[in-house]
Formats: sequence, structure tokens, C-alpha cells
Amino acid sequence: MFEIFNILFIYPLTNLLVVFYKMFLFLHLPFALGFSIIALTACIKLALYPLMSAQIKSSSKMQKLGPLLSEIKAKYKDNKVKQQEATMKLYKEHNINPASGCLPLLIQFPVLISLYQVLTRIVSANSPQAIEKINSTLYSPLLHIDKTWDIGFFGISLAGSPSKLFASMPLVIAVPIVTAVFQFLLSKMMVPAGAVKNVKKKDDFQSAIQTQSLYIFPVMIAYFSFSLPFGLSLYWNTFTLFGILQQYLLAGAGSLEPLLRRIKQNEKGN
Repeated sequence: MFEIFNILFIYPLTNLLVVFYKMFLFLHLPFALGFSIIALTACIKLALYPLMSAQIKSSSKMQKLGPLLSEIKAKYKDNKVKQQEATMKLYKEHNINPASGCLPLLIQFPVLISLYQVLTRIVSANSPQAIEKINSTLYSPLLHIDKTWDIGFFGISLAGSPSKLFASMPLVIAVPIVTAVFQFLLSKMMVPAGAVKNVKKKDDFQSAIQTQSLYIFPVMIAYFSFSLPFGLSLYWNTFTLFGILQQYLLAGAGSLEPLLRRIKQNEKGN
């Protein structure tokens, strides 16, 4: 089973990353491995674009139905059967399949897990034995790596974690901070405008959990970014930036909209 997973996901992603690496070396691009991680992440994000678009659109539709669903819950709070029937009728009227948002996530999951494992192996391959192990998974001898690669990226080791590098390089603390900010922006965009006010008015448990995760999840990601190799933060930030762009194009700025509106007004005022 594990070997099938390698053949379907790990090996193809490893080969694609090495292709980018060889291409950037040929172009004499500095920090070739770091830019290869960015290129691979961008490539995967573009490949998953249709699936993630379907997920975002489904989530957006579900969020717009939030007030109507709350009314149904309040109306049939003592009759679960009627509540379920009214909910399904509402979904049918708006042409929404509640399960449609889960399928894209299930398909994306093995790809993202594989990408994480590939990058973990790549950034830690700093010995001839580790490079040879990577070569054994490559499809063509033309892709074989004949020496350990430079794991530096603008002065930061892709294999080093900010927690270990902080003593000699204090500015590396910016990595988890930037990671948390990017994740917060994406999380904020995924929350509908006015959701926080609705929580105060209706005390909706699901919305309350969503609002709390808006702050908790970026803090968790920042902690992981501080503890894990920098190469993984590079991948995560690239993935998040593409996610921010996709979310904006498909569903707008969400809860960031009031802030963006104030910024535009201030720019006009100046």
C-alpha cells in the first residue's frame, strides 16, 4: 500500500521538483533549490485550481445560506425531522449539494501530504547517501544529482528551523510572523463579512468556532513554521499566497472587505 502511494504521488512530485531544480541550475539562477520548491508548489496549486475553486464556491454558497439555516433551526428547534426536511428543501431550492465541498478536499489531501513528505526529504538531503536515495526514485539518469545541493535561500538554510537559527540569526523570527500574517489574511477572507456581528446577535455555535479559529489557526501555523525546516515554510507561504489570490477572485475579500474599503477611502483622502 505504501509503495503504491509512493508510485502515485511521492515519486512524480520528486521528479517534478528535480526537473525544476535542473532547469534553474541550467539558467544559473541562484538559490535553485528554494526556487524549485516555489515552482513546484505553484505547479501543484494550479493543478488543484479546479478542485479548490469548486470547494470555495460551495463554501461561499453555504455561508450565504447561514441566516436562512438559522431561521429553520429556530423555527423547528423541537422537531429535528421537520428541521432536516426544511434544510434539504432549502439546499434543493438553491441547487446546493452539502457534500460537494468535501470531495475536493478529499482529493487534495493525498497530494498535499505527498508534497509535504517530498519537501521534508529534499531539504534534509545533505549527504551523498541521501542524494543517492533520491536518485533511485528518479525516472531518468539525466535527472540524477551528482552532488549535494545548496540548501541556502537568501542566507537561510532550507533545512534549518527558525527555532534553531534564531540564536545566530535573530531576523529569522520574521518567517513565522509572515507565515501567521498570510494565514490570517486567508482565514479572514474565508469568513463572510459581518460574521462576527452575527455571532454576537445569534450566538451561533458554528460561527463562533469559525471566528475563534480565525485567530487560533494562524498562531498554530506560526508555531509549526518556527519549529519546522524553513523549506516547509517556503512551501506553505507560496501555497497560502496562491490561496489568497484564488479566494479573492472567486469569492471576494470576505471579512477583509471593510478594511480594504477604509484603505481605499484613506488613499482617496490623501
